[in-house]
Amino acid sequence: MIDIHCHILPGLDDGAQTLENSLEMAKAAVNDGIRKIAATPHHQTSRYNNPKKVVVEKVNQLNDALQREGIPLEILTGQEVRLFGDWELEYDRDLIATVNNKNYILIEFPANHVPNYAERLFYEMQTKGLIPVIVHPERNSQIVEQPDKLFSLVEKGAISQVTASSVTGDLGKKIQKFSFQLIEANLTHCVASDAHNTTTRPFHLSAAYEEIEREFGKEIVYMFRENAEYIISGQMIYREDPQPIKRKKILGLF
Repeated sequence: MIDIHCHILPGLDDGAQTLENSLEMAKAAVNDGIRKIAATPHHQTSRYNNPKKVVVEKVNQLNDALQREGIPLEILTGQEVRLFGDWELEYDRDLIATVNNKNYILIEFPANHVPNYAERLFYEMQTKGLIPVIVHPERNSQIVEQPDKLFSLVEKGAISQVTASSVTGDLGKKIQKFSFQLIEANLTHCVASDAHNTTTRPFHLSAAYEEIEREFGKEIVYMFRENAEYIISGQMIYREDPQPIKRKKILGLF
């Protein structure tokens, strides 16, 4: 398996804090069946700023350590970029890291809303040949209440990635149910761990695929797994036409 979203690099964000933590995560990933991980530290949040050069250095160091320890895992370059207005300036200055230096870029929204300028910035990204990957849309409160926000962005060329722990129900039944709705409506295109450690935010990727197979069959599992391959290799993914999700109004609540 390939994991396109993981906070395994040591000392950069709220993921692994030490090299020992990173190696523990690497062993857990291998035990879960993962063979490649895109390391995606937070970038351009209020707390974390990890330009591409720093990420590349850390990726090289961790790959060297994995080889020394005999852990059969390959780490690829990436970032989880909080959407911000000056992204193009940073991209032109080679401060933005795409997934494995290809054409997919992980984009994080604030937890409680979708920025009004998202559509415009996504259009700018696509004119540069980039494909924005909206991470964990199932955990964005505005998307949960107004899924048409995600539908509009996906319809215009973006893709999205749900979190393994959301699919397994470890983040709650409501998030799990909405994740299933996104899958059913062709509004999400792959699943990734978003792992930060081996305890409170572990990988759960194999369990997520098992859950998806139970709910939707093997065909969707194959599609999601192949899409992860295509993302790290910079190829076009499998995608079906997105469908809107209709939210039922609750009578009596204003």
